[in-house]
Amino acid sequence: MAIIGFHASHELYPPDLLLRHVRLAEQAGFQAAMCSDHFHPWTPQQGQAGFSFAWLGAALQATSLPMGTICCPAGRYHPAIVAQAAATLAAMFPGRFWLALGTGQALNEHITGDLWPPKAERRARVREAADVIRALWAGETVSHRGEIRVKGARLYSLPQRPPLLLGAATTEETAEWVGGWADGLLTVSAELPTLGKVVDVFRKGGGEGKPMFLQAAVGYDPSEERAWRAAWEHWPIATLDQDQIQDFETPAQFAAAVDGGGPRDLKGKLRISSDPGQHAAWIQEDLSLGFEAVYLHNVGGEPERFIEVFGQKVLPGCDP
Repeated sequence: MAIIGFHASHELYPPDLLLRHVRLAEQAGFQAAMCSDHFHPWTPQQGQAGFSFAWLGAALQATSLPMGTICCPAGRYHPAIVAQAAATLAAMFPGRFWLALGTGQALNEHITGDLWPPKAERRARVREAADVIRALWAGETVSHRGEIRVKGARLYSLPQRPPLLLGAATTEETAEWVGGWADGLLTVSAELPTLGKVVDVFRKGGGEGKPMFLQAAVGYDPSEERAWRAAWEHWPIATLDQDQIQDFETPAQFAAAVDGGGPRDLKGKLRISSDPGQHAAWIQEDLSLGFEAVYLHNVGGEPERFIEVFGQKVLPGCDP
């Protein structure tokens, strides 16, 4: 049974308001939720960056929805701390929490003062971190010396079953790599042929039969023109390439990089439409590729209207 979930964007809204949004999403018929994990917003205009693990504890208590998040376990977080945070959530809310690991962005990870490593080194760190996290969830005492270091770590508060551990990927190369070690895939929306290739290489790399989750950036307004303007106001970073997204260190750098652009530059990069039927059709395409869960990330503002309209007019049209 496919799941249509709600993405809580910590970059766009303060955590108390996001808690209200996720409650409303459950009431409207969304079946799950996920959230971002940022120390800084992408741009100063976005203006927020709540702490994901603290928020998740409150959100899981406030709703009955399953939830997850993505984080980098080898930057500002040590993998043992990630393992402990995830184990605590999974123990309090059995079967309702999943975790995805990614290689991160300098925007969030540079705050430790360490040098920002190249992608290959970051991948190696994440791969080692995944092994450390799994060993800790298994109740082992872990010592490790490699790209990351752990000495005599053991978790004493464990869930009966460990959370699902996904790997995050936005490119074909990374998706194939993730297929070999992760329990499943978390990726982001793209044009259908591009998304299909990501799915294919994930399965080829070892992901055949594993769950796949999709975060889809969408925008809605009854006016098509207003919908595109709002998307540009809230999510101009969709126009940037992967190198910029990974390597810029400050919100100001992101703002400067998109300065002078406009809604026209978002065409083909975000799912923006004034037609609820079109939104339902996009989700159906995702499901046809084999995604088990699609998390809708509203980048068009008016979050309460978005939840209401999608609950009434989009979700009912998304039956698999």
